Amino acid sequence: MHRHRDLCERAVDPLEIAAGLEAHGVTDRTAARFRHRDVFSLAEELYARVPRDTEPPRHDLEPAPQPAGRPFRVLRALLPGALCALTVTASRITVGGARLAAIAAGAAAVGAAFAYAVRCGPLRTGRGAGLPWALWLAAYAVAGNGLLDALVAGGPDGGPGSPGGWGADPAAAVGLTLAVAPATWCARLFAVRARRGLATSRGLEEFTGRSRPLLLGTVALFLAVLAAILLTGRLAYGHGSFASAAAPGALLFLARLLTLHGFAPAAAAGLRAAACAEAAALALVLAGRLPGCGVLGRPVTAAVEAGGAGAVPAAICGAVALALLVRATAVLARASAHSVPPPTPEQHYTH
Repeated sequence: MHRHRDLCERAVDPLEIAAGLEAHGVTDRTAARFRHRDVFSLAEELYARVPRDTEPPRHDLEPAPQPAGRPFRVLRALLPGALCALTVTASRITVGGARLAAIAAGAAAVGAAFAYAVRCGPLRTGRGAGLPWALWLAAYAVAGNGLLDALVAGGPDGGPGSPGGWGADPAAAVGLTLAVAPATWCARLFAVRARRGLATSRGLEEFTGRSRPLLLGTVALFLAVLAAILLTGRLAYGHGSFASAAAPGALLFLARLLTLHGFAPAAAAGLRAAACAEAAALALVLAGRLPGCGVLGRPVTAAVEAGGAGAVPAAICGAVALALLVRATAVLARASAHSVPPPTPEQHYTH
């Protein structure tokens, strides 16, 4: 009680104490030395015995239903994708200055809608250290493949038919922005189910056994919905690489999930590694044009010739996403990752 007094006084319920004890290395075996069957039982005694000046209100496992606000939340999640689809349509039916104006206005509207969507609701978090890297990955998914193709071919030469001299991928743009909605719902599903499992589990091992399948199922559900969205986009727009958009989408979702539950450094490191690898691939192709440096660009050129330009971001983002999934499977199975219902960062117990 003396060692963890600050934690016990600050806790709003025994579950938060149990999660904090686990974060400090207290296990069920440790609790047995104090004549308790598990950490949850020990936390209940600590919560009951430590005095408090004020009793903060308990946080419900699930927010009270608000039928009037649900349509608004759905529209908020769908707004970035809808605006992006309108922007792509406007860019196809306009020419010249009107086309550039439509693209610029649409990009600003999509950015504002996306920022609003991720600052409210289940995707909300107070940490944005990985934002520049996430923006790079999204931009590369939209325009990077065309740029890499042009560089490998000796360009970009400003060819007609695409802004900036290389082809953009409208299906990737629309697909990734539409994926904000399933990402929001999957993040909420995982948070609510994990919190419910924390409330009903009577041991850390039991909670871990429940939370890992829940995490893997949530990720699989998001990937299935993302794949359906991207495949529909391919049918609508007729070109682009499926894997080069799916892999960044999976990476961004896993990074956001880690950030929401208090593991922002790991998420930012993964996003940074993927973004730097993609930038390095472009730089190596350019460096290969220097006299005597042709060998530098050969690996990237060979990958493009074998699997297309989309193979490069697909391999990079896929590998980093797999690493983040392994990390998430380890850390998001801990009770300390769910000590307070996310995504409100002010209520999260930091360890």
